[in-house]
Amino acid sequence: MIIRLIIILLIGSISAAQAQVPGLPFSKYYSSNDYQGGIQNFAFTQSTSGMIYVANNFGLLEYDGTEWRRYSLPNSTKIRDVAIDEFGTIYVSGQAEFGYFKANSQGRLQYQSLLKKLPTEKQNLEEIWKILFIRDKVVFCTLEEIFIFNKKLDLEEVLEAESEFESFHFANNNLVVNQRGKGLLSLETGKLVSMDNSELFGDKVVVSFISLAGNRHLVFTQNEGIFEISPGQVKPWSINLPSETQINRALRLRNGNIALGTQRHGIFIVDQNGRILLRMNKEKGLRNNSILSLFEDTVGNLWIGHNNGITLLELSLPFRLIDQFSGLPGTGYDAYLKDDKLYFGTNYGLFSKEESSEDETEIEPIPGGTGQVYQISQIQNLLLSAQNNGAFSVNNRNISSLGGPNGIWNFQSLKDHPNLIISGSYNGLLLFELTNGSARFIRKIKGFDESSRLLEQDSNGDIWMAHGYKGVYRLRLNEALDSVESKYYGIESGLPTTLLNSVWKLNNQVVYSTEYGIYRYNSDSDRFEKDPNFEPYFDYDFLATSMVEDPAGNIFYIGSDEVGVLEKQINGTYQKNHQIFNKIRPFLNDDLQNISLIRPNEVLFAANEGFIWYKLDRNYRVSTVFPTMIRSVYLTGISDSIISEGNYWLNDTLNSNEAHEEITTVPYEMAHFRFEASNPIPNNENTTQYQFWLEGFEDDFSEWSTRRDRSYTNLREGNYILHVRSKNIYDQVGQEDQFTFKVLPPWYRSTLAYLIYAILTITLLYLLFRIADRKLKKTTAKIQAAQSKVIEQKESDLQDSQKEIERLKTEKLKSEIQGKNKELASATMHLINKNGFIVQTKSHLNSIIKKSKNQEVKNEIKKIISSIEKNIAGDKDWEQFEMHFDEVHGDFMSRFKSRFPDLSPQEIKLSAYLRMNLSSKEIANLMNITIRGVEIARYRLRKKIQLERSENLQEFILKF
Repeated sequence: MIIRLIIILLIGSISAAQAQVPGLPFSKYYSSNDYQGGIQNFAFTQSTSGMIYVANNFGLLEYDGTEWRRYSLPNSTKIRDVAIDEFGTIYVSGQAEFGYFKANSQGRLQYQSLLKKLPTEKQNLEEIWKILFIRDKVVFCTLEEIFIFNKKLDLEEVLEAESEFESFHFANNNLVVNQRGKGLLSLETGKLVSMDNSELFGDKVVVSFISLAGNRHLVFTQNEGIFEISPGQVKPWSINLPSETQINRALRLRNGNIALGTQRHGIFIVDQNGRILLRMNKEKGLRNNSILSLFEDTVGNLWIGHNNGITLLELSLPFRLIDQFSGLPGTGYDAYLKDDKLYFGTNYGLFSKEESSEDETEIEPIPGGTGQVYQISQIQNLLLSAQNNGAFSVNNRNISSLGGPNGIWNFQSLKDHPNLIISGSYNGLLLFELTNGSARFIRKIKGFDESSRLLEQDSNGDIWMAHGYKGVYRLRLNEALDSVESKYYGIESGLPTTLLNSVWKLNNQVVYSTEYGIYRYNSDSDRFEKDPNFEPYFDYDFLATSMVEDPAGNIFYIGSDEVGVLEKQINGTYQKNHQIFNKIRPFLNDDLQNISLIRPNEVLFAANEGFIWYKLDRNYRVSTVFPTMIRSVYLTGISDSIISEGNYWLNDTLNSNEAHEEITTVPYEMAHFRFEASNPIPNNENTTQYQFWLEGFEDDFSEWSTRRDRSYTNLREGNYILHVRSKNIYDQVGQEDQFTFKVLPPWYRSTLAYLIYAILTITLLYLLFRIADRKLKKTTAKIQAAQSKVIEQKESDLQDSQKEIERLKTEKLKSEIQGKNKELASATMHLINKNGFIVQTKSHLNSIIKKSKNQEVKNEIKKIISSIEKNIAGDKDWEQFEMHFDEVHGDFMSRFKSRFPDLSPQEIKLSAYLRMNLSSKEIANLMNITIRGVEIARYRLRKKIQLERSENLQEFILKF
């Protein structure tokens, strides 16, 4: 099996090497209106960041992948050549002027002339045609002189022409000059030396000089053809160009092929043997046949400078377009390769093209093969065409009907019946028979009438048909082959949905693509299940709309959101490759998607316009990733003003990224920005996506979008960094670019304003403090005065309160004393009355003794009298009274006795009773005398204490 696979690959590679690559490369034409320049474009170059520069007859054109800019020379003359050195310095030359462009502070390229560095007598120049970098020198070439400058741009040497120079070329890292009358000269040790056999070109215009291996060279003349020169030999180079072809430019491409630009016949791509691989002109993809310049960029694209406009050919892509410019009109549906002839089926009909190892052949319509074509297939060397108009067989350029109904989708050889063909139609299945190298319609098969566009047979001979919106059917033919038994499978049978199901034959197995991945049929359970063989390569919801397997085991597929190939590996697994196919997705047929197998590793994708050819090249790598560039920064408002044009000069090198030490400062009232970004990916103006993030204003990058500009308005003061990154159609993210700027605060938030605010605030606070202090002092004074009044009032009230308290205390004491005096008087009166009663009782008892004659009674009465006498304590009671009285009245008795020692006991008692504030009646009862006796006793007492008549006795005693 492995040997068979190797043989297939070898046969396929040999046939592919011999066969002409069909179709035309993807291209893009830029008119003078697109790039806003002159019609003629004389030279191209490219910077390390991917920027394209063009020498135009209106000045220098700059292309950043999205837009064009134009820079003029001071005298507004044509620019004949442009070149960029390793530092990014852009040298230009033209009519009477040469120099270089350097970026100013705003990122705009400004021209610096070198004309003044020439001797005065050499400054009157005509055209400077060519710029070359030879080792560490910069060479400017005119028809009369060659000026050699060092890298410091100081003139070192001038080479004079003995006769006029015709052209200038760079080969083997050296200068080759074609001089009229002398032929080809090379620069050696500062001198121009004739090359071997070069004198043959002294009368010819040499337009290009290309070195080959083995010290061989190709010399391209304008009108006399192409020559190969080697030591001791000059011979014409064999190439089949149209007669009277005028060559303007020749360029060797990196893959070894050679591009020829002509004056009237467009462009030719030839190999090193002179075989034409590609020809393009106005009839085949070009807008202009006149070609002035050629340039291959870092990706492998070919830029063509026309006499009117610019064309970009994407030669590096492994795709070719086979469309109306290749001679194939209409939308592509299916194609087939048979006997070195390619057959194409479109909605216009059938077309064919001879596959040749020599020159390119034309695509021609097959007579009678008009109408919608759905499938082209081969069964037993018979080429069949399934069409809307019916079933047809094709033999070279002859077509014949097989009979039967119209509306044929496909053909398949019926398993176990090699001479029978089963066909899916608009209304079920049809049966055809092969007889003697031709086919004919037999019958419509009964039992099934559904439209049967997708049919496959399994190893048992069962026919599986997938319906676009109903589900899957298994069809079994009866022995008579005139009817089928059908069984329907839907969601209940394990399919995720009944919509958009398809059936394919891969790895010699029938598989089913659904809206949710690829399924297989399990005959044991009679159900559908996920096919584990494809799960590592596709998401769970992957929907395949077309799949085909080539003889090498590679599986090409078209999905709802991706196109690609599963490359078969030696160990039986696959390597998925899909990014490169993002380029062709917008061009694919959106009606019935299909992939037509041509050879191993080679397929045709059905497209809206014809077909897209693709050949699997395992060495091919996706395009170079270019950096993102912020191309323009505008301050927006009533009118926009640009502050940066995206070019920066740093360390004597031209950069597309901002020099961060130079921060742009913008006033607050002008802080309205619009940023425009780009990525120098050619021919991807509408597919490159961008993300923006304004650090200092946003938290993270925005969503991916094809919009390349972003605006910000009313930004507050502060430092900002704009980050921009881009992503190409292959999902490769380019290096981000940044732009740093600072928004100044408004005048009322500036440092000076804040200083003024601080001074005013301090002054205001000081004034407020002073005012508040004065007010506080006044308030404090008022409060203090009020407090003094309150304190005085409180003190007055306190004194009054104290007096009142003293008065109340005094009154209380007096009341208590009076109460105690009354209690004391009452107790004393009670005691005196008791004593008086006892004395009276004793007197009565004595009277009884005197009157009684009974001695025993007398004795007993005497005992009672004796007991009474013992218990009578008149003096002792008074002494007790006096002691209590002094406690109440502050030792009144002691003080009064000591003051008036002549007073009798009765007068002392009277004084005590008066002190107790007793009435005369109460005193009379206490002293056992009459009220009159009390008055007399009072009188006597006054005399003893020597009171004046005006003084009140009782008041005197109370105050004593």
